[in-house]
Amino acid sequence: MALTPRALWLAVAGLVAFAAWPTMATVRWWWLAVVVVLLLDWLLAPRPQRLVIERYATPQVRLGASATSRVTVRNPGTRTVRGVLRDAWQPSAGASGTRHPLRVPGGERVLLTTPLTPTRRGDRLADRVTVRLSGPLGLAARQRSFDIPGRVRALHPFGARRHLASRLAMLRQLDGRSAVRTRGQGTEFDSLRDYVEGDDVRSIDWRATARRQNLVVRTWQPEQHRRVVLVLDTSRTSAGRVDDAPRLDASMDAALLLGALAAQAHDHVELVAGDRRIHARVAGSDRGPLLHDMVEAMSPIDASLVEADWELLASEVTGRGNRRGLVVLLTPLESAAVEEGLLPVLPALVAHHRVVVASVADSAVARMRGDRSGVAQVYDAAAAERTTALRRRTADALGLLGVTVIDAVPEELPVRLADHYLWLKAQGLL
Repeated sequence: MALTPRALWLAVAGLVAFAAWPTMATVRWWWLAVVVVLLLDWLLAPRPQRLVIERYATPQVRLGASATSRVTVRNPGTRTVRGVLRDAWQPSAGASGTRHPLRVPGGERVLLTTPLTPTRRGDRLADRVTVRLSGPLGLAARQRSFDIPGRVRALHPFGARRHLASRLAMLRQLDGRSAVRTRGQGTEFDSLRDYVEGDDVRSIDWRATARRQNLVVRTWQPEQHRRVVLVLDTSRTSAGRVDDAPRLDASMDAALLLGALAAQAHDHVELVAGDRRIHARVAGSDRGPLLHDMVEAMSPIDASLVEADWELLASEVTGRGNRRGLVVLLTPLESAAVEEGLLPVLPALVAHHRVVVASVADSAVARMRGDRSGVAQVYDAAAAERTTALRRRTADALGLLGVTVIDAVPEELPVRLADHYLWLKAQGLL
């Protein structure tokens, strides 16, 4: 039995009777009357289990945007039911206005909507739908909770998308779709055209020149259909928060920008996400479906508090063929984790691929290094200097193996990684 505020006012109204007849018998009789009325109102209240409650599927939404949870309540009986319905969600779903006044005439149904604004990426789950139906007097109510599954998937927001247009423009310059052509080792022959002043004389095609009786030069474009493998580390080191967001989210942002750019360049992109087990595999070369599949695959992934099994992750790269390509390892430059887990498997990868390690740096460390205004700040600066020195030592060790290291704050990492990919294309190194 659930009591409404009216029940409290009914009990308080007994003070009037007690003022008129100030005896203990008045109190006992009044409380007995209140209990009888409440019990009668509860017995006459509709049963919530007779209602038919259904939930519509909630569409997925990018993190920070809003969706709507829709629940329908159907009354198969003949009496009108009145009460309250609560559509409960876990806190990170960002549900607001979860309590809805309920009035359903007999034989009809109503639609109730709850706004959702998820605050965390991944699948946010619904809790229970609770219905409280009042009796005829509105004093007591029957209440019951129903397990009605529901979820809203919050996709990665892909904040680096704003840089995609400018990088695609640079790519168009490289692949010959604009007036600018590039020439370099490893590039593919594209076409012939007449020589103009300023062209590299080494590009002159003498045979074609002899046939046409005027100077002709070759044009080139970067090689296509190369292999680009993105390895996303989801181990404990990726769980650390930088600027109030996990390192893993910044790594995902960089992977999405590079994946979209490489697919537009007609390269074959593969994504592998894992730690001690593989959580996601995505492959493709068409930008639209690939970007959608990558976002879908990464959205429910969270960092696990375990060490990464780099032998397993490396086997995912080599197990799909040793065709030379670009392998990007998105993992933090944590000295112990890199030296014990990653370094032993790098020589085999470097022997067959061009390897890049992309790491998310903590901007707070740079701020600590520069602040020496007090004794406590000096100690913080010393700790930040030691952390920076360890990361630099780790980067140098990776460099000796032939690995390129890109260590940048979350806002800069996607751009620097994309620019490095474009540089490799321009130099014919990919």
